[in-house]
Amino acid sequence: MRTESIVWHEVECGGYAADLALWEELADEAAGPVLELGCGTGRVGLHLARRGHAVSGIDSDPLLVEAFNERATALPAAAIAADAAGFAVESRFALAIAPMQLIQLLRGPGDRAACLQRVAEHLDPGASFALALIEEVPAMGDSPPLPDVREVDGWVYSSLPLDVHRSGEAIVVRRLRQTVSPEGELRDAEDRIELQMLSADRLEAEAGDAGLRPRGRRQIPETDAHVGSTVVILEKEA
Repeated sequence: MRTESIVWHEVECGGYAADLALWEELADEAAGPVLELGCGTGRVGLHLARRGHAVSGIDSDPLLVEAFNERATALPAAAIAADAAGFAVESRFALAIAPMQLIQLLRGPGDRAACLQRVAEHLDPGASFALALIEEVPAMGDSPPLPDVREVDGWVYSSLPLDVHRSGEAIVVRRLRQTVSPEGELRDAEDRIELQMLSADRLEAEAGDAGLRPRGRRQIPETDAHVGSTVVILEKEA
């Protein structure tokens, strides 16, 4: 059985493609090296690398980074294990991106400020930083959601959204993860993710302290399986 953290990442995130066209557009416009925060196993970063963009990925999970680098063979892409609020690399970038609400996974304003500052220090003057976020608690809808399912080496993995609600200053997402072995043994566990409440206005205001100014906003539409999101685009002052 493959390492479960990699499998669950791909089950729950790997099939998402609604945002790829926007990251492609921004990378084409930047025409230079791209830094991706929260790169995971390469859903976005390797997609851009296959289109000729040089990509440096950062993720806090070393196992996901290892998978990224294994898949990046012969591509202009590489990843390192580091925290988004405390990384350092020698390169400078024409574009930084933070897909899938990465900025809301950080632990509040202090970590966000550190992340914004670190990214600003790694951007060329006039370069952009684009961040996806959810501004409101998404509704589950009237119809029961379908689980994300994938079979790997005879094992079946299923992740079913259970609930999305606000708790204090966080959006809490609960999922039921079920695993069926090749012999038919069933295991289940609940997974819980907390996203810090954050509006586009507040993010733009916080970014000013790092020398990043608002450049615009874009919308990523919702799909049958994923909520929509706002992408805040910031620009490093010249």
